[in-house]
Amino acid sequence: MKILTLLFIFSTFFVLSLFAQKKPAYRLYNSKGKKVSYNKMLKKLNQSDIILFGESHNNPIAHWLQLEVTQSLSESNELIVGAEMFERDNQAALTQYLTNEIDRPALDSLVRLWNNYKTDYEPIVEFAKKNYIPVIATNIPRRYARIVFKEGLEALEKLPSEEKKWIAPLPIAFDIELPGYKNMLTMMGGDAAHSSLKFPKAQAIKDATMAFSILEYYTSGKTFLHLNGSYHSDNYEGILWYLKREKPNLNYKTISTVSQKDIGSLSKEHKGKADFIICVPDNMTTTY
Repeated sequence: MKILTLLFIFSTFFVLSLFAQKKPAYRLYNSKGKKVSYNKMLKKLNQSDIILFGESHNNPIAHWLQLEVTQSLSESNELIVGAEMFERDNQAALTQYLTNEIDRPALDSLVRLWNNYKTDYEPIVEFAKKNYIPVIATNIPRRYARIVFKEGLEALEKLPSEEKKWIAPLPIAFDIELPGYKNMLTMMGGDAAHSSLKFPKAQAIKDATMAFSILEYYTSGKTFLHLNGSYHSDNYEGILWYLKREKPNLNYKTISTVSQKDIGSLSKEHKGKADFIICVPDNMTTTY
């Protein structure tokens, strides 16, 4: 009877394993499109100074893996977490929440939380709070990004010095030849010669400010894990371009999230987007 029970358990596990292999929720690839394990990725991340974790904002697999990576890194690293989802002028209130000076309702009223905060980012913040991990608000306040979109980067120079502290030091470098920014013009139906550069410049001021924030809080010997939309770090551009201008010798790693109908192999268009690429079925349930 004991043998039969063991055989039943083994066969059940075997069938479930096969099912899981046929219907995986995601696959991990390196930049060349070779499959890698979570542990192999983690080994590389553990050796990094700064990690840019690019997400699809409504993808539950990306958010789950962000939490998993945060927990795994914290086991062997002194960790700092930064996030695009928090704006620099909300840092004081965010820190007050992490140190139990204010409660959750106060956080909701004082910080401009994203609509998907509860499902997608709160688990990471709560883990950080419980484990005394700093969480850094890295993004430019949205009102200033809107100014750039409407009036250009030059309009920021007119701001009072008290407000400029929420933005990367001006003037920022800007290279329209970077493919990510150039592609924004294409999406708008124009090119650098004939279209307004305000849209890519609004993206650039976000990238520059997030990079500035990361380096402002980064400390040698610690690991800085930054959460951002994939477009802010894909193809080693965006935030990373600004980071490398200031600190080229740090060890950086990037992660991107992509969707495909078949995740059995990485599509050519996604190869080279990041050091590690999370490939998720395109029919995956979204968080919003």
